[in-house]
Amino acid sequence: MAAAIAESTGLPFAASSAKPVSGGSIHQAWHIDDGVRHFFVKSGATAVAQMFAAEARDLQALSATAVVRTPTFVALGQTSGDAFLVLEYLELGPLDQRGGALLGAALARLHRSTGSAYGWSEDNFIGATPQHNAMHPSWPHFFGECRLRPQLQLALGKGMDRALAAKGDALIERIGGLFIDYRPTPSLLHGDLWSGNAAQCSDGAPVIFDPACYWGDRETDLAMAELFGGFPTSFFAAYRAAWPLDPGYESRKPLYNLYHILNHFNLFGNAYLGQAQRMIDRLLAELKR
Repeated sequence: MAAAIAESTGLPFAASSAKPVSGGSIHQAWHIDDGVRHFFVKSGATAVAQMFAAEARDLQALSATAVVRTPTFVALGQTSGDAFLVLEYLELGPLDQRGGALLGAALARLHRSTGSAYGWSEDNFIGATPQHNAMHPSWPHFFGECRLRPQLQLALGKGMDRALAAKGDALIERIGGLFIDYRPTPSLLHGDLWSGNAAQCSDGAPVIFDPACYWGDRETDLAMAELFGGFPTSFFAAYRAAWPLDPGYESRKPLYNLYHILNHFNLFGNAYLGQAQRMIDRLLAELKR
């Protein structure tokens, strides 16, 4: 790891301390330093090297927009038994009302970065789950086939009732009904924007991290930000002031959050199954109107 940092930065590095950092559920995390320079490190079995590489590229894609701060990528590497990702170390705290407002305005600017179709140049990961990003000109098709269907297929293997999975398939077939008068721009998305992936520095500047980027409907980032709570009200107010949402957002919000609830079922178990069923039933009822 020290060799990778030295090669990337052009300066020798020998860690004098390595302290574990809490907060992640997939990898180990560390704050390492040599008494002068500080770095944040994720480590895990070599099987997660692809996840680290995708995260590094997504962070660089967000950083290239120059509209919102992300931890600077430093290095990637592997040993005989481990993979690691080295990033800039930042002293972070929870978003306050001012930081939330700054992030909301910055996210609206990020979403002004647009692509020509929906998807991404490569597949990446949503948590530990592979995220399929084949480019497509149709947003309803992309979301149904690259977001919902893979999660439903995984869920069947995790014990989801076949009748509920069949309802999910029926939802995918009818999904276009939620987009009759709405054609979203392919915006650059963070992709995994819950409150645990946003914070602010000691100077109050907001920071986002752990992305799962792709070109898609900007509403998906806002919907997930609402799903688990934790963002200050100023975040949503500042976003809407910078770029108002379409009136149909509320009807599409459960569709976008169903993806994350299904993923949580696949990753963490049955506690999320009832919520997934309620969302599917609500959406099917909406589409029958």
